[in-house]
Amino acid sequence: MGHILTESGLGRRAFLKASLLVGGGLLIDATLPLPAAAVAGDGGGTLGAFIAIAPDGRVTITGKNPEIGQGIKTSLPMIIADELDVDWDQVTVTQAMADEAAYGPQTAGGSRATPSNWMPMRQVGAAARALLVQAAARRWGVPADSITTRSGQLLHAASGRSLGYGEVAAEAAALPMPDPAEVRLKDPAEFRIIGRPIGGCDSPKVVRGEPIFGIDVRLPGMLYAVFERCPVFGGTLKSADLGAARGRPGVRQVFTVRGNGRPESLVDGVAILATNWWLADQARKALKLEWDEGPGAAQSSDGYDARAKALFEGKPQAELFRAGDVEGAMAGAARRITADYAYPFLSHAPLEPQNCTALYREDGTLELWAPTQMPQRGRGLVAEALGLKPEAITMHMPRIGGGFGRRLMNDYVVQAAAIARQVPGTPVKLVWTRAEDIQHDFYRPAGWHRFTAGFDATGRPTVFTGHFVTLTRGGKPVPSGDFDFQELPALMAPNLLFAQSGIDSVVPTGAMRAPRSNGLAWAYQSFLDEVAAEVGIDLPTLLLGLLGEPGALPAREGARAQFHTGRARGVIERVVSMSNWPVKPAAGSGKGFAFYFCHLGYFAEVVEAAVAPDGTVTVPRVWVAGDIGSQIVNPSGAENQVRGSVIDGLGQALGGLAITLTGGRVEQENFDTYPLPRIPGTPDIAVEFVATDVPPTGLGEPALPPVIPALCNAVFAAIGKRVRRLPIDTAGFKRAA
Repeated sequence: MGHILTESGLGRRAFLKASLLVGGGLLIDATLPLPAAAVAGDGGGTLGAFIAIAPDGRVTITGKNPEIGQGIKTSLPMIIADELDVDWDQVTVTQAMADEAAYGPQTAGGSRATPSNWMPMRQVGAAARALLVQAAARRWGVPADSITTRSGQLLHAASGRSLGYGEVAAEAAALPMPDPAEVRLKDPAEFRIIGRPIGGCDSPKVVRGEPIFGIDVRLPGMLYAVFERCPVFGGTLKSADLGAARGRPGVRQVFTVRGNGRPESLVDGVAILATNWWLADQARKALKLEWDEGPGAAQSSDGYDARAKALFEGKPQAELFRAGDVEGAMAGAARRITADYAYPFLSHAPLEPQNCTALYREDGTLELWAPTQMPQRGRGLVAEALGLKPEAITMHMPRIGGGFGRRLMNDYVVQAAAIARQVPGTPVKLVWTRAEDIQHDFYRPAGWHRFTAGFDATGRPTVFTGHFVTLTRGGKPVPSGDFDFQELPALMAPNLLFAQSGIDSVVPTGAMRAPRSNGLAWAYQSFLDEVAAEVGIDLPTLLLGLLGEPGALPAREGARAQFHTGRARGVIERVVSMSNWPVKPAAGSGKGFAFYFCHLGYFAEVVEAAVAPDGTVTVPRVWVAGDIGSQIVNPSGAENQVRGSVIDGLGQALGGLAITLTGGRVEQENFDTYPLPRIPGTPDIAVEFVATDVPPTGLGEPALPPVIPALCNAVFAAIGKRVRRLPIDTAGFKRAA
């Protein structure tokens, strides 16, 4: 059955327990410690995976992580099922509760689920299979190694006997679990489920409109809540006249909620509870509230832009990284180019607005139905804000209707819990409006860059500087506003300086799909395209020259991952071949290229863009080549993730998406002013994966960053105009007929 798990596995600290399933059968409780390296900074933890095998052979596997559309509820059980050696149509998948004692880290974010769980899930399935083999061996009185498995069957070729897993499940429950460090894993050539395109286990329910999302939760006697807060970030409640709202139809409760001043936890506000959500939302119009708007009222997008421009004219506030003789190389350069790039705040705008249902009981316990990407953090924030013990809080994890990083934050969960505590025994469902969702987000932070490159007399680039102006709070970059020292060309340029300055901001920020990378990739890869054009070559040629021979570069202090030039070359060369680069499309069209490495994934992409005489930009085709290791667990889900990333990125650049502030208030409030990409604008997207001999990594994020610079580079190839500010303003693209 393949190779023995080696030192790269989980070792002997893992705990597996077999017990009798109610009604007969086998229940596997597998608590496996995750290596710290696998969880990328979470400090290790435990992972629980449960397998239940009924007497009739039906297998139930618990999906431990939140499902947010990334397909993890399907792909992790696929790994277990393959090593267990059952057919996928024998499997039912159930969603776990939030329970760190049983499951360890349960998160949806950072593209970490596959690299963290690949080996543990295989081990769980293989250990359960080995236990069933032991049970059959005892019944038949034959050596365990004479028994093989297939499709949930135990087979003894020498005697022609066979048993279904369910027939020996109860006997297996009485046996000691095998050591997970010694179980024999399948050779990848034997995989029958892993590597097959399989539809999401919830997809039929989604299509049928079944109530599986957080916003669908219904409980007997439930009231609906809205929560009014200050329109300016950081504002506090000065006074509240609630009388008129209390008299509105259907309203049952109106009360103030005092926050703790932490936007990620609880801010001041007023809660209205009514018999349905519409009545609660209408009643908020009768509130008479006075807010202390604080210093945030003086902040605006125009003010940030002006401050960034002023900072570029002065000396950077801090150096982040330096290599070589930057000043000497710049002074000796035969020529230089300088360009400024800027990108805006972005809202996550998930289709399902923030919501949470909470039931606070008289005994001081709390039950939550929370569509959150980070349930354990949510439990901790609720416990802290309400003065509860974490073990007093039970959390269900309904399916999440989009999040893209927004639901890593749990402010809406804390709000629902704080409201429910005021009405013990009554379930409360808090639902935000679309305007609240857009105007009270944790935004992708805005950023500003000034780049300069110097060239020697032969035209070779010899020096590169980047001055990054980011948003700060308390003297430190805001969440997702920090910088990775490994941004290309940092790893290859002989003379390089990365510097940074900050603008104080009260705007809450957070992770958005491909955090940091979604802005940095556009700025850096766009400017490198300018450098390549100045040299008289294209960007793939420039990057391949910088990458040199294949090999892992030395890990740099502070870097999050080691970069391998060979893997970068592999995806660049593949996408160049896929897209027939550099053959140009028709007049008024162009192809653009970009490469990026993030979240352990290597992606190169080519975009074909057409610019009409009226300046309208359309994208007919996109080619994507990615390297996420040796194995694609679910090709269907994998291609969906890549295509979704491409559509997201194009929408951010072309759709006019930007969050702007005036007087500390967000101006956008719905899809008319913050338009998401639509089906008619979706291009033909070709996806190919380059397999390399490393364990598989995640896919929710690394395909997004390259598409935006590739698009902008394609616009330049089409009409010779650079895009140095997002979103793309096509007003300057109008051409003579």
